[in-house]
Amino acid sequence: MWWFWRRGASGFSSSSTAEEVTHGIDGSGLTAIVTGASSGIGRETARVLALRGVNVVMGVRNMAAGRDAREEIVKEIPSAKLDAMELDLSSMASVRKFASNFNSSGRPLNILINNAGVMGTPFILSKDNIELQFATNHIGHFLLTSLLLDNMKKTARKSSREGRIVNVSSQGHQLTYNEGIRFNKINDKSGYNRYRAYGQSKLANILHANELARQLKEDGVNMTVNSLHPGVIATNLFRHNIISNGLMAGLGKLLFNSVQQGAATTCYVALHPQVKGVGGEYFSDSNLAEMSSKGKDVELARKLWDFSMNLVK
Repeated sequence: MWWFWRRGASGFSSSSTAEEVTHGIDGSGLTAIVTGASSGIGRETARVLALRGVNVVMGVRNMAAGRDAREEIVKEIPSAKLDAMELDLSSMASVRKFASNFNSSGRPLNILINNAGVMGTPFILSKDNIELQFATNHIGHFLLTSLLLDNMKKTARKSSREGRIVNVSSQGHQLTYNEGIRFNKINDKSGYNRYRAYGQSKLANILHANELARQLKEDGVNMTVNSLHPGVIATNLFRHNIISNGLMAGLGKLLFNSVQQGAATTCYVALHPQVKGVGGEYFSDSNLAEMSSKGKDVELARKLWDFSMNLVK
């Protein structure tokens, strides 16, 4: 498995951990939001950012789990600055409430990590009558980003520090429907495939990042937006598939990245100086990576932007 240890241009590889890729970086004075931070790579991302001095807000659907995660991190890192706030990405009302509460608190925002997600769910509609994976993985984060964008722009301008938005996508974005995004069939139960629907939502994460990066660059804003593949991690993301979940439990430690390795690319893109000024790119193993042809499709990205704007209105 020599390829697992092979380092890329950044000096890191798939075996690098989140602590390793942020070693020596001082995040003091920065504020970050991490969605889905009560478990898995979201929790590890929040922990490592806090370890580096970042003030972290953990967006969590289950507040009890969020408080437990926060207490565990603070017990390990007494100096950690963490808060847990309720956030259900499948509900636009919850997203609006979270963003309103955060913005009204007067806190600045330097880093937004859109990490939360669901995978391989049966066909279910969200509270807003949108297919659950598309609603949670893309629309919720699209709306959240839009509502926090003015805060981030203001923070970047006042602090003269680059703002960073990080969309946690997946290599699974390559396994989507033939048309990429089924704009007219998002809620079509008859043609639903749980894994292609997941791929569709992850492709949307990339297209969202690319189009927003283009807009910010055009406007001359000191912010970057990128997307990434965290690796195949043995987390509860597989809970909706009995076979995959069993495979993860039995072979996960042998075949897949650890949570510490899985959070590495997210922390690298969010904090590392090497990523300064880099926008509209896709990362894997803490290195630049190749996205699919659909991920590079500028017209598809613009069409998704308009489609998403209409949905959140």
